[in-house]
Amino acid sequence: MLHLTKVAFGATSLEHLAERLKQRAADGPVFLTTRYLPKRHEEIVGADGQGDGKGGSLYWIIKHTLVARSPILGFGETEGGRVAIHIDPALVLTEGRPKRAHQGWRYLEPGDAPADLGGDVVVG
Repeated sequence: MLHLTKVAFGATSLEHLAERLKQRAADGPVFLTTRYLPKRHEEIVGADGQGDGKGGSLYWIIKHTLVARSPILGFGETEGGRVAIHIDPALVLTEGRPKRAHQGWRYLEPGDAPADLGGDVVVG
C-alpha cells in the first residue's frame, strides 16, 4: 500500500502532536484537508475510497524526521469542497528517518517507509 507524508506543522514534539490529535478526536472524526484528491488514492485505501485502517498511512514529519504514522481511513469531501483525508487519531511510533520538510503531502512508497517500533502506540 502507498503512503503519504506530511509535516506536523506547529508540533514541537511527538507528544505535542499526540495531544493535538486527541483534542481533535474529542470533537469527532479526525481529518486533514487538502485541495486535491491524490491521483493514486486507490493505492492508499482501495477503490471505494474507504480504508479499513490496514492500508496506507500518513507519516508525520517533526523536525525533519519521520517519527510516527496515522493509518488513513479514507477520503471524503468537506462542506467547502476540499478533500478530507480521514485518519486514525492514534499514532504508531516508527523508526526515525530523516525527511525534508515540504508543503502539503507527498507520496511515500512502501519500501521507503520506516518500520514500526515494536507496536508502540501513542493514543491520540
